[in-house]
Amino acid sequence: MGDPGRQPWWNVPDYFHSPLVFYMDEDQEDFIFGPDDEYLRTLEVHTNTLIQLERWITPTDQTQVTVVGPFTARLWVMNLIRKLGSENSVHQTEGKMMLLHIRRYPLTEQDLQIYLVSESGLVPTE
Repeated sequence: MGDPGRQPWWNVPDYFHSPLVFYMDEDQEDFIFGPDDEYLRTLEVHTNTLIQLERWITPTDQTQVTVVGPFTARLWVMNLIRKLGSENSVHQTEGKMMLLHIRRYPLTEQDLQIYLVSESGLVPTE
């Protein structure tokens, strides 16, 4: 993702404005990022994002998740987490497929374009 002639994404100040911040349950965090966050670095590298996990002591043991990086990559990460947390079995399956993909392969511009088109309603998702 990105033109080799351009600077790395982490050197673009705009990617750090308005970070994506949300909370997730500890079980979902373990499912996505692995026990002891073993997949965190892979997900960051493959999505061109920086993901910070902060565990909060709450009755439900939630984790605050902060994501910075290119806007479309942040949207993709948010969609992954939203689908995995959905009660809709079709969305859960889509989320699991996204998770398996991102653990093995970096996002490409094509992945992001497919995501943007499918989320816009131009491509049936169910």
